[in-house]
Amino acid sequence: MTDLTGRAAIVTGASRGIGHAIAAELLSRGASVTITARKPDELAAAAAELVATSAGGDAARVLAVVANAGSAPSREESVTRTVETFGRLDILVNNTGINPSYGFLMDADLDAVRKIFDVNVVAALAYVQLAYRAWMKDNGGAVVNLASVAGLRSSGVLAAYGASKAALIRLTEELAWQLGPTIRVNAVAPAVVKTQFATALYAHGEEQVSAAYPMKRLGEPADVAALVGFLVSDAASWITGETVRVDGGILATGTLG
Repeated sequence: MTDLTGRAAIVTGASRGIGHAIAAELLSRGASVTITARKPDELAAAAAELVATSAGGDAARVLAVVANAGSAPSREESVTRTVETFGRLDILVNNTGINPSYGFLMDADLDAVRKIFDVNVVAALAYVQLAYRAWMKDNGGAVVNLASVAGLRSSGVLAAYGASKAALIRLTEELAWQLGPTIRVNAVAPAVVKTQFATALYAHGEEQVSAAYPMKRLGEPADVAALVGFLVSDAASWITGETVRVDGGILATGTLG
């Protein structure tokens, strides 16, 4: 029930980190995958790696589309080319997220805050709308939004980012209600995962940060990818509207570390 053979997916922001790991996971389960990212060279290298490893050398199952999630034409191109190439679009993973604002909200640049919400929330909805119109309305599908534990509990320093992820969690619930029963929409909420995006959160001392977690380690991209692979599969056919924590137990401690 976790096999995805014959299905097609889009994973946004997948040239590295969590997005790249998710693309590899979906490919390993048999899906064809479109990956997007803003930088052509990094995207091409990521696609080549996926073909060489997860896709077993089958280049026909990997499509790379240079795209900025905050750009409407880029989003449209991603969806159009996926359907043209694979003939379908069963899975959408809204992985792209940005955080150009850090710290005290009273000092926040409001243009930066607008950009965070535009990319982390509005763009995710826009991708769902496009996937719905292009394929899922008539054929069904599964959507997973990448949220964060910062959307579930105040972090202080990640305030604007956390607020955007809280909005994404609510958006996930609304979409699940409106798009059921044929389209399932869920979110995953990671804590600190060892990626380039999150380096600033643990670079000062990984051992010290890890000590706050019941599992005594930080997350790896594969930890999140395995959960996403399950949520988009038939094994999760009665799960929708959920935000599943993949946090090493940090929220169980009552803090974010």
